[in-house]
Amino acid sequence: MSNQSESATKTPRDRVLSGSVIMLTGLGLVTAINFTYNIAVARFLGPTAFGDTTAVYTLLILSSAVTLSFQILAAKIVARERSLEAQSVAYRGLHLRGWAAGIAVGLLLLSFRHAVTNYLNLADPTLVVLLAIGTAFYVPLGARRGCIQGVCNFRRLALNLILEGLVRLGGSVLLVLLGFGVRGVIAANAAAIVIAYVFASPRLSASASLEAEVPVHFREGLQAAVFFAGQVVINNCDIVVVKHFFPTEAAGVYAAVAMVGRVVFAFCWAIVSSMFPIAAGTRSHKQDDRGIFGVSLLLVLAICLVFGLGLWVAPGRVWADLFGRQFVTAGGGSLRSLMVLYAVSTGVYALSVVLIAYEMSRKIANTGWVQLVVGGAVIAGIYLFHSSLAQVIRVQVAMMVFLLLCVAIPFLTALNAEGRATPAPASEPIAFRRRVSEDEVIAEFLKSDFQCPEFQEYRDAVAKLVTCPNLADPAENEVRRALLFVRHAALWREIPEETEWFEAEIRYPDLYRIRVFPRAHWRKLALGNFAITQVAQRIADAHYRRFAAQTFLAKIEDLRNHLSQNVEAGAVLIIGLNEHGPFTILDGNHRLLAAMLTSPEALGQLRFFCGLSPRMTQCCWFQTNLATLARYGTNLLRYLVHDPEETLVELLQRTAY
Repeated sequence: MSNQSESATKTPRDRVLSGSVIMLTGLGLVTAINFTYNIAVARFLGPTAFGDTTAVYTLLILSSAVTLSFQILAAKIVARERSLEAQSVAYRGLHLRGWAAGIAVGLLLLSFRHAVTNYLNLADPTLVVLLAIGTAFYVPLGARRGCIQGVCNFRRLALNLILEGLVRLGGSVLLVLLGFGVRGVIAANAAAIVIAYVFASPRLSASASLEAEVPVHFREGLQAAVFFAGQVVINNCDIVVVKHFFPTEAAGVYAAVAMVGRVVFAFCWAIVSSMFPIAAGTRSHKQDDRGIFGVSLLLVLAICLVFGLGLWVAPGRVWADLFGRQFVTAGGGSLRSLMVLYAVSTGVYALSVVLIAYEMSRKIANTGWVQLVVGGAVIAGIYLFHSSLAQVIRVQVAMMVFLLLCVAIPFLTALNAEGRATPAPASEPIAFRRRVSEDEVIAEFLKSDFQCPEFQEYRDAVAKLVTCPNLADPAENEVRRALLFVRHAALWREIPEETEWFEAEIRYPDLYRIRVFPRAHWRKLALGNFAITQVAQRIADAHYRRFAAQTFLAKIEDLRNHLSQNVEAGAVLIIGLNEHGPFTILDGNHRLLAAMLTSPEALGQLRFFCGLSPRMTQCCWFQTNLATLARYGTNLLRYLVHDPEETLVELLQRTAY
């Protein structure tokens, strides 16, 4: 049931990426299955019957507010537990409560089946009865899937979703061909839920006590319920209201349009599903999780853009061929234009969901209430403005933009405030030997980096400028800066211009304030804690050492052998806000780690240069968040057409080096 091997070998950001790939692949198959299901049902039944089917299925989705509340609650609580026994205990309690809630919702539907039938203009109350049966299993299915999600077994979760989709598709086509029509389709949906429930049984620990229980705080349960109530209302209330106000044929066309939004949201939800338990786990274990959020937001944005552009360029005849000619126009707009507009609404909403879910994984968030209020406003807006299907969707676009602003502005404000906050001072500042110029720091940087392949063609021409620099010569300094920019332009531009540089004296107690540069294999070793002391401990531990790349270990060993000869080992560049730290290594990760693994005396063979600036929180190498990444991306675009090698060649020709 636990996924400990994966946790030990991957960083949280990598786990989000791998989990997202698995969930996107699974959701891609599920989406293809559901798309085939919708196309088949639409073509077999026509707009009127398809509208009835979609309206009833939407009621099932509305009840999923309870289902998904149990799923996300189970995922969060299970993810926080370390042992198999505690995970099993947490699941069992939520599963029993899920059954109680599922039966209650099912009985409620049975009691109001005639009122529901009349409101949705359905021909057969039996459809609601079949829906009630499916709902009774649907809620505890959420607890089972949440347990699987909480241990990050995304492959099994995806397979269960695929199974449900296949049973829904196959059963619906079979029963429609046998003449059961809409009733057969709803029966197939109920059967798919029951079968998915049976096959979603988690692998429990046999030693877990049946009497024990992991407490679920009321506010966490309420937060989950409010979040999914708002999500379900926003994603599905429009179909129900349109079914009430519009003729059955127009409602069927709108159901086809809304299907596009469900596809977009399904792919985005795959990212959120992988992000949530990992963020919850890293938060409870006091690991850095901002990278998880950044990756998730970028993936969701990419999905929305791909779908939006795809719908925009797709020929209109594609939809006519897929759904049938009777679906092409209705309600004041072409099918393609309605789909594009709906995809925009869903994409904006998906970005809001990433923000809300990330906050929920870390703490009790109030943004779920904002989402629920906006969901109610969507219903009110459609009641007021429904002269055409296009107007209905425009109401949703406006409300989704409003929701995104409501959740994003406080989030970004808090993130920016966190970024600007100065860390609490350490007991004493690091010692500085002298103040140095940026030109000297660049010269030391180049000495350590000059053997890289990027400098090979310039090695003969500028070797003396690097090995024996004359810092009093402005022309030399300009050439060295241009040479550095051949390989490190994007890195150096992020350093604030007013940064002051010092040669520092770093002692062993100071190492606890120094973090490695968060890139490549360092993320695998750090597992969210980038302190150089933590990384050194992991390298010394055989369990973690075996997961490091052999080239990385070989480089460390070469540096240790070099240090054992008691020679000067080069410079280490660190950056920070002030002399109290914390500091991030800009260059020299390997050298410092090798010195720490060699001996305390080896630390004295390194030279340390420290860059300080009160604006260092704007540098993505020192602090990674949305604001610093946006600044980095802006600089990349600004210098996209700039060729640093061309600048270097011009300087070399002008100065005749």
